[in-house]
Amino acid sequence: MTNTLEPAVPVTSQTRSFTTIFLIEMWERFGFYGMQALIVYYMVQRLHFADDRANLVWSAATALIYVAPAIGGWVGDKILGTRRTMLLGAIILGLGYALMGLPTDNVWALFGALSVITVGNGLFKPNSGNLVRKIYEGDDSKIDSAFTIYYMAVNIGSTFSMLLTPWIKDYINRTYGNEFGWHAAFLVCSFGLVIGLANYSLMRKSMRHIGSEPDQRPLNIGHLLLVVLAGAVLAIGSAVVLNYETLAEIFVYGAGIVLLGIFAHLIRSSDRSERSGLIAALVLVVQTIFFFIFYQQMSTSLALFALRNVDWSQSLFGLHLFTWNPAQYQALNPLWIFALSPPLAWIYTTAGKRGKDLSIAAKFVLGFLMVAVGFFLFGAAGHYAGGDGKTSSWVMIWGYGFYSLGELLVSGLGLAMIARYVPARMGGFMMGAYFVAVGISSYLGGVVANFASVPRDLTNPLKTLPVYTALFNKLGWAALVCTLIALAVLPLMRRLSATHSSHAPQNGTSAH
Repeated sequence: MTNTLEPAVPVTSQTRSFTTIFLIEMWERFGFYGMQALIVYYMVQRLHFADDRANLVWSAATALIYVAPAIGGWVGDKILGTRRTMLLGAIILGLGYALMGLPTDNVWALFGALSVITVGNGLFKPNSGNLVRKIYEGDDSKIDSAFTIYYMAVNIGSTFSMLLTPWIKDYINRTYGNEFGWHAAFLVCSFGLVIGLANYSLMRKSMRHIGSEPDQRPLNIGHLLLVVLAGAVLAIGSAVVLNYETLAEIFVYGAGIVLLGIFAHLIRSSDRSERSGLIAALVLVVQTIFFFIFYQQMSTSLALFALRNVDWSQSLFGLHLFTWNPAQYQALNPLWIFALSPPLAWIYTTAGKRGKDLSIAAKFVLGFLMVAVGFFLFGAAGHYAGGDGKTSSWVMIWGYGFYSLGELLVSGLGLAMIARYVPARMGGFMMGAYFVAVGISSYLGGVVANFASVPRDLTNPLKTLPVYTALFNKLGWAALVCTLIALAVLPLMRRLSATHSSHAPQNGTSAH
């Protein structure tokens, strides 16, 4: 009787399962990016942090937020189950944004809320990505396409929240003559998680056959309590790290050493059939670290540049419906990605069917080249600035356009890289290791952004403009160097991929 029922489950599951994860990821990212759009402005304008402190606090928080998934992936694989851990993370994330909504401007309240968000993201992020991997496991072209569309979920959620939360902040502050607008905007981020969880509860049946081995067993309450207790300890430790720059540096650089050590151990102890895939993943992870140094500029140096040196009173695309808030320029990134994701996914799938799809390593080369073009456009802002030191909004539009295409080709395929090259038994853990790499580079991105930090009393746009454009031009050249390095390792990546593919039937397992 059991055997006759089992085949019926996967038949209608693949698309619905993916849709379920797509939607909860969309709402989770709605919360995260709605908060990110305002967080540096909140520290600089409301808490009166200097630029360099705001950049480093947020970059350290970002590092913690992305390093935590290394633990969350293991919890999902071995302790609670992938599905359960993802849901627990979503609940904790909603709590973290709600804490940011409390009407207090105490610095420790901010650090505490960011620390709760760290724990929630650590549990949510690797497990949502690992569930997508399990749905399409075994089909490389579908995995690339699925993760590109999955990446679009990130940008649907972030587009709306990055446009909405700055508007809410301004509207409430202006209407009521107080500063509660900041906290009201953070509460909206929490509401996004509530919607995501409600939606998942309605579609949960589509996920009942997808997950790790602990998902198939009854929930162990003792294990759940231990995970929650460990999360509380991690949150306290994270709050302390955020307050002390030296601790943050030790933590981030220590995480980098541990990450390299883990890769070395896995490569040395793995079967020969798995080794080439792990080496390929390591090469691409190193390239990803360089990419996220550029990515971190969006919420740091580019955000402050938009505040001080962009004429955001201009209309965009001829629309005079509203004046853009400088924080809303960050939404150009997901808007471009939303527009570019479907055609790229179609190109990957079509090329894959014809046997002409570019390797992930080749896509990384093109991605870094596009990032270079984007930053050179930002660096050219001075050529389009008026006598007041304010540049045209079109610099932001086209700069973000090229930068976002590069992001899709690099970051958008980062999870697909893990799904393709890493053995299934290491899936959740290696998803976490990938996010450790993202966290390390996010902190380094804050260090880089501080080369364009300006004193609080330097408010003249004519003086701040050359500070920002100098940094953006240097980043453009750095991205070109990354392009050349990625190009140089292509022959090695081809050999590793060929060796990995020859052993794929031994490594891959059906998701169903």
